[in-house]
Amino acid sequence: MTVQTFIENFAEALEMSPGELSPQSEFKELANWDSLAALTVIAMTDEKYNVAVGGADLEQSRTLQELWDRLAQRIA
Repeated sequence: MTVQTFIENFAEALEMSPGELSPQSEFKELANWDSLAALTVIAMTDEKYNVAVGGADLEQSRTLQELWDRLAQRIA
């Protein structure tokens, strides 16, 4: 699994085009980022990766790359 696949899944979860995002995208700055989006991403990571991502992970991550790095550590 790659960060690019994660970005595609993230974009799909938030009903965005993957082309709008990059590893350096600051996801909390997205226009549609809110508490519902956070819950959607948490559910997506559970469904697609079978990994629990919590509010602390989202709070401590700034970019999609940082969030992916946290997720990838739990997958390996």
